[in-house]
Amino acid sequence: MTYNIDLSGRVALVTGASGGLGAQFAKTLSRAGAAVVLASRRLDKLKDLRAQIEAAGGAAHVIELDVTDHASIKAGVAHAETEVGPIDILVNNSGVSTTQRLQDVGEEDYDFIFGTNVKGAFFVAQEVGKRMLTRAKGAAPGTYAGGRIINIASMAGLRVLPQIGVYCMSKAAVVQMTRAMALEWGKFGINVNAICPGYIDTEINHHHWETEQGKKLVQMLPRKRVGKPQDLDALLVMLASGESHFVNGAVIAADDGFGV
Repeated sequence: MTYNIDLSGRVALVTGASGGLGAQFAKTLSRAGAAVVLASRRLDKLKDLRAQIEAAGGAAHVIELDVTDHASIKAGVAHAETEVGPIDILVNNSGVSTTQRLQDVGEEDYDFIFGTNVKGAFFVAQEVGKRMLTRAKGAAPGTYAGGRIINIASMAGLRVLPQIGVYCMSKAAVVQMTRAMALEWGKFGINVNAICPGYIDTEINHHHWETEQGKKLVQMLPRKRVGKPQDLDALLVMLASGESHFVNGAVIAADDGFGV
């Protein structure tokens, strides 16, 4: 028996798509058939990713979007819907962190993390969510009523880790944001869920795993390994699909058992 999820005809917006997990999410949704809208501040990276997706036979579009700028969010989402069509799937992925002891965190560090991870994520989801609500209520045309919002939190939002305390706090807020949105918007067919990845090897942190500190960390993990971006592919596609209609408000750890 085979099982296939087809996202053909769907439009997916991925924030933070210029690298790391965001780029992988965009490629994965494209392979599943969705038209993807790549959003970030780094347009050169987005254009390279668009070329990769198009070379593989997919459809990709690029928009400049700064999640720390409310006007940029509104303009970016409007541009995406004008160019591609109503957004059916949002992967709310933009995130930042610093490595500091709590006593060393300054106001600018705190605002840097919360401005992107919490405020930015909220207003991106709100802007897309309002448009999904309008379609669900029959006040605007769309490919289908409802939608899928996938917030990328972190296992650090479920388990406090040293020297990234403010990041942990911010991702815990994303977890509660997910549940709040699921509660209010679920009755309109808008499913809001969160993925909490564990340690994933990306180009941003790849060098770390070869350092003495990184090797020690790997030895502390349940199966003494870090994940790969593609390890999240199946979960992402499931949550983006119509088949996930009974999954709402879920906070799913994809951390290889680290949080157990």
